Amino acid sequence: MSVVSYHQTGSAGAGHSVCQYGQSRLWFRGPERSLDRAYMTCVGGDETYGRFVDRPYAAILEDRLDRRCLNLGSLYCGVEALCGDAGLFTLLNGAELCVLQAPGVLSQSNHFYRVHPRRNDRVLAQTQDLIDLYPEVDFTDVHFVGHLMRRLQDCQDARFEVVAEELRRNWVRQISDLLQRLKVPVLLLALKVLPQKNDERQEERAPITVTPEMLKAVRPFCADCVEGTAYVSGQSDELEDMLFGTLQQPMAEHMIGPAAHRSIAEALVGPIRNLQ
Repeated sequence: MSVVSYHQTGSAGAGHSVCQYGQSRLWFRGPERSLDRAYMTCVGGDETYGRFVDRPYAAILEDRLDRRCLNLGSLYCGVEALCGDAGLFTLLNGAELCVLQAPGVLSQSNHFYRVHPRRNDRVLAQTQDLIDLYPEVDFTDVHFVGHLMRRLQDCQDARFEVVAEELRRNWVRQISDLLQRLKVPVLLLALKVLPQKNDERQEERAPITVTPEMLKAVRPFCADCVEGTAYVSGQSDELEDMLFGTLQQPMAEHMIGPAAHRSIAEALVGPIRNLQ
């Protein structure tokens, strides 16, 4: 039985209703939908969830395609949550088709650190391998993967590439395994979300991203792959079209807005129809 509650996305203002399905431990974008009729799914993290947006791309696809589309977007969901939730695989394999937003590279446990099983942006612990690789670095106050990567990159030496290569290899291995476990056609959405326009320091802030080589490695396990780029609302002039409380604006500025969701849906309509 699904459980429905109310999700607050910050200290002020209303959030979105969320729900759980079956045996999955993840909280998805509500409202709850019946699983008794045919459906397709959109699964992924913050962008799929549509934080601070009234109509995420899953809802737009439902109207455009005239077919039921479950939004299985979950906040802070990454590689670890997608690959480690058996209940999620049951939901996805019960669908007619699955749109999978390719997760970020940092949101996975690996040889160097472990992340929270559901909130994949949080570092639970650094491993001895990382401590041995960076003996001079104090990790006491590091609790998020982004902060950890910046701390390592501050050392400005070749050791960072050792960590980066481990994350890339692990991503390919886990996503390939995930795709092969799914028994339905999967359309992989490789969405690059950029924090700033024409910012030369962008790669500094997002030092490890999904590369074309990584997508090529997992492409044989997908029915199709759609690549796209979107800017966060703080850079795309969409902030005024988003729904957030007074204290939530800093978070909303780092999310994609309604126009970006419409563009994503438009890019997906044709490939989805081709799979019907």
